[in-house]
Amino acid sequence: MTPDSLPSQSGDAVIPVSALNRAISSMLERSFPLVWVSGEVSNFTRAASGHWYFSIKDANAQMRCVMFRGRAQYAEFMPREGDKIEVRALVTMYEPRGELQLNVEAVRRTGQGRLYEAFLRLKAQLESEGLFAAERKRALPTHPRGIGIVTSLQAAALRDVLTTLARRAPHVPVVVYPAPVQGAGVGAKLAAMVEAANARREVDVLIVCRGGGSIEDLWAFNEEVLARAIAASELPVVSGVGHETDFTIADFAADVRAPTPTAAAELVSPQRVLLLRELDHRHAALARGFGRMMERRAQQLDWLARRLVSPAERLARQRAHLRQLASRLSTAGARPVRDARAHFALVQYRWQRKRPNVVAEREHLLRLAQRIGSAHERRAEREKACVSELAARLQVLSPQRTLERGYAALIDAQTGRAVRAPNALKPRRPLTVHLAEGSADVLLADVQPRLSDEF
Repeated sequence: MTPDSLPSQSGDAVIPVSALNRAISSMLERSFPLVWVSGEVSNFTRAASGHWYFSIKDANAQMRCVMFRGRAQYAEFMPREGDKIEVRALVTMYEPRGELQLNVEAVRRTGQGRLYEAFLRLKAQLESEGLFAAERKRALPTHPRGIGIVTSLQAAALRDVLTTLARRAPHVPVVVYPAPVQGAGVGAKLAAMVEAANARREVDVLIVCRGGGSIEDLWAFNEEVLARAIAASELPVVSGVGHETDFTIADFAADVRAPTPTAAAELVSPQRVLLLRELDHRHAALARGFGRMMERRAQQLDWLARRLVSPAERLARQRAHLRQLASRLSTAGARPVRDARAHFALVQYRWQRKRPNVVAEREHLLRLAQRIGSAHERRAEREKACVSELAARLQVLSPQRTLERGYAALIDAQTGRAVRAPNALKPRRPLTVHLAEGSADVLLADVQPRLSDEF
């Protein structure tokens, strides 16, 4: 239900209280965006669920506040009774009781807003100048010959750093450059100590540190003069200011940021136990390497000793070698003659096997000649008999013999062809008659064909 949907004053409709409170809550949330509200903390309570309940007040009014656990766990501090704070909150209503309250999303101490804005402006300015560039950062020495500390002599952080250095690296000398870490003009004094450490060259790395506190307590480490002194330092600088969630301009300008002063001491100091352990490992590795080298040298010496012989033994070996060469030379000279003789014997043997037998071949030729003569005579006789037979057959089949038996052959004088049929005979047509003893030209006067074939 919205305020527009509520009945008018003249209406008779009745609405429940919950609907009215819900409508008022919705109207408040739409009408009042997130705002920063300042006041003094009163009646602060942290519930078992992790939610914070408190009120903020001034001289004339107060307002109940709630900060749920999801937001409270990211707060930089827990408010206490009487603290001056600023809350970023949404105006709303707790509907079950109809009470107006602030739903808090962020909390900070009064004045931190302006300080934080100044922090962001200076950070952006120095970052644009390249003071925070990664390529400007220097690596920390692995084995520093001296460690410098810039902090207050009364700071608890100094005791933590010295205790850590004494435990981890008691062999490394420590030089403290005292300077106040809180108050007016502290940034310039800290910067002066950083410059003095660079001028005196007593150490290889420098720690700038102090314990935790509010943004006002840590503001000296947000001053431009200290940031520029750290960036210009030729010695690597480790910043260990406040707690893990605290960030200062000095952290960005330093070569390495440590979350706490103790962590800064651990970063710059090699652990003595680890160094001794590494020294033992290197000593053992060196001993093993030296032993392996001596073994290789002894083996090389034995090999050289085996190669080293006396002159007499060397001459004896050379004489034996000469005898071997002479034997090989004589063997090599006799081998071609032996090979040539063996080859000649082989060729002679092959020639003996392939040598023709003239007498046998002559006798064989004579036998072949006789066989050829006999075969020629027999063939001539066979061919003469065949010719005689063919002549006899030819005589039997000869036309002349037919004519001699009384037959005649009629030849058409015009066509030169033999006349075979009676109808081919025409009156007054010239014919040639061939007889056994000659031929005659005749001219038919008349033709009377007969169908009978009998003579």
